[in-house]
Amino acid sequence: MSFESEKPFNDFQHFARGIRRSGNFTIRESEILEKCGSAMMDLYNGVREPADEIEKEFVEQLKSEDVITNPKAKIFKKYLNVIKPRHLHRLCSVGNDEELASSGFSSSSDENSLD
Repeated sequence: MSFESEKPFNDFQHFARGIRRSGNFTIRESEILEKCGSAMMDLYNGVREPADEIEKEFVEQLKSEDVITNPKAKIFKKYLNVIKPRHLHRLCSVGNDEELASSGFSSSSDENSLD
């Protein structure tokens, strides 16, 4: 049987209350991850060699940029997308007072007072 693992998969680093309670996965997806996630992670990291054609297809689809048709590969790809680091883009800049003064902005309130 494919994706056999002796231990259930838990990722408490990314999901402190467990995968089921994270809200990122359906009940079916979380059950598959908990049951087969350790084997999937080992296959993805190259720790374990694929045992059959299904596992080979799983690894090939995760490594390629093509459309994923394997249902377990889809779930694991979703897991990888959820745990990847997010980049924050801010629309403000940080500068010192000299840069602000030279650009016409001043931090002193004396110039803008309404006496």
